[in-house]
Amino acid sequence: MAAVTNGQPRNQGSKDSGGPNKALAAALKEAGCSYASLALRVNELGRCQGTDTNYDKASVTRWLQGQQPRGTTPEVIAAVLGERLGRQLTPADLGFPPDRGRPVAGRALVYGENVAETLHTLAELGSTDISRRTLLGAVPFVPGALMNPQRAWLLWLVESQGGTARLESVSGSGPVEQVRAMIGMFDEMDNHYGGGGVRTSIVQYLSAEVVPMLQQRGTAPGQRRQLFASAARLSAMAGWSSYDAGEYGLAQRYMTQALRLCAEGRDQVLGGQILAGLSHLATSLGRPDEGAALARAGIATARDAGSPLGLMRLYAMSARAQAALGRPRETAEALRTAEKQLDASLGPEHESPWVRFLDHHYLQAESAVCFRDLGLAAQAEQTASESVRAHTDRRRRQAISRSVLATAHLQQNRLDEAVATATEALDALSGVHSERSVQALRDFRGRLASRRDEPVVREFERRSRVVLGVAA
Repeated sequence: MAAVTNGQPRNQGSKDSGGPNKALAAALKEAGCSYASLALRVNELGRCQGTDTNYDKASVTRWLQGQQPRGTTPEVIAAVLGERLGRQLTPADLGFPPDRGRPVAGRALVYGENVAETLHTLAELGSTDISRRTLLGAVPFVPGALMNPQRAWLLWLVESQGGTARLESVSGSGPVEQVRAMIGMFDEMDNHYGGGGVRTSIVQYLSAEVVPMLQQRGTAPGQRRQLFASAARLSAMAGWSSYDAGEYGLAQRYMTQALRLCAEGRDQVLGGQILAGLSHLATSLGRPDEGAALARAGIATARDAGSPLGLMRLYAMSARAQAALGRPRETAEALRTAEKQLDASLGPEHESPWVRFLDHHYLQAESAVCFRDLGLAAQAEQTASESVRAHTDRRRRQAISRSVLATAHLQQNRLDEAVATATEALDALSGVHSERSVQALRDFRGRLASRRDEPVVREFERRSRVVLGVAA
């Protein structure tokens, strides 16, 4: 009997669409992709995004014969072949009929020229996200769609050179101050309870309150520009909280739309931070090559924006990507440059409000991840320990840093310490809705696979099952 996902047989599709799928056959031939490799990569990408599938060569044969795959599989197939061909593809490009219930999922991947259409797309994405989740579905992360917003943003940056401005201070009780007050509240909730606990509130406020403000006419140009910058920050927060909740496809879409709004706000510091978020997302989802490119675009964006703290984060994202690519020299260089930018900052009060949360402890936490990925256990232990001590009031950061520290102990063959530290990370997750924290612990647990005969490991796996699920 076929395995089942969401009540549907995993290896089957819906009824035939009416004949051989010539568009899919042509794309497969152009990509030089075998049936088996396509099926394998579709399964891998689907699992990264929370969809358990078990496709094989026979599945691809059925697609070529005209069978329409269920759910979001056509989008995942388009993402896989887009990776191979180096350009964005849609399901329609591959001969799959469009799913008219979820058109916004495709439009939200594009950095649009017309800002009125961007606002409409963002409002529809938010409304569909909140009210009609079954129609939106589990939209996939599409690596091939990262090129369009990077290119469009950098072209805007070149064309508007000299015309950008830093964010001005806001006073009074106008709409800009109100929106920024809400941003501060959402930030605080996110730090304490994780993105999963605040995501819906951010999306609701953005789509139902802020987007309509921007669609109104008659707002003074200076205030309108600041409103666009604040809306861009909110959209980026919707993306980041979606990422933290494990909604990777939605994270990509909200961040892409945030970048377009940021151009209207003419805020290079914020633009760099949105690119940093996209870089983090791409690297964490197994595309460090894209993560490195996005960090590089962010550095080009923020280089002359007067924000050393913003540049520090971008160099940290570059280091993260380089470490994931297994490049110690490039990683060390990026971390050194990040440290120099941190030293160059005159303090948070002299920085954009979007980057004032960044500090020495943030860089320590990111450095620890880099050292872990490069197998530099002693350095990972030192920096992760410092991060744990510094973030006692931030349970998500505590959980992630403790997970990195546990791995550093394990890499030094200190099993008891490793499991004890991971158990502390598990305890830190109580009341925190953060898939990133969960994934950090799953990464550690996966490294225990060869030592499952040890009683301490069996006990940890038993205790962690409620939060992390059953070990593979």
